[in-house]
Amino acid sequence: MDKIFKDVGDIQSRLLDHRPITQAEIRYFIREFEEKRGHRESRLLENVNKTVVETNNQMLPTYLEGINEQMSNITARLEAANHMADRVHQRELEAHQSAQLQASMECLKDDWEAFLKDQQRLKEEVDEEHAKAVGQLSTQYSEMKKDLAKFSPF
Repeated sequence: MDKIFKDVGDIQSRLLDHRPITQAEIRYFIREFEEKRGHRESRLLENVNKTVVETNNQMLPTYLEGINEQMSNITARLEAANHMADRVHQRELEAHQSAQLQASMECLKDDWEAFLKDQQRLKEEVDEEHAKAVGQLSTQYSEMKKDLAKFSPF
């Protein structure tokens, strides 16, 4: 009975299990697809290569000549723009330095005025002290004259 079940199982798997056949068909389909695709891709690559060679031989020199002309044009314009930017920068620098010079002059003027005021104040103080000293000396000499006049027989 076991043998019968085994034989029936083998028959059933051969009749109903299509995995080996399916796998073989898939492999065949893949092989065919890759061959067709490989030929198509090689043809496309050949066409692209031919187009690139034609472009290099015919269009590249023309484009390079045009690019060189435009580059010289662009270079001249850039040099002119650079020169103008340098001039603007120089003017701005001069204006800035002039503004700094003006500010410095104003600061020096303010310092000079403060110095003169301080000197005037010091002069007034010295004049006051001098006047006091002169007053004291005058008083002292006048007292000394009085004392001298008391003692002198003339």
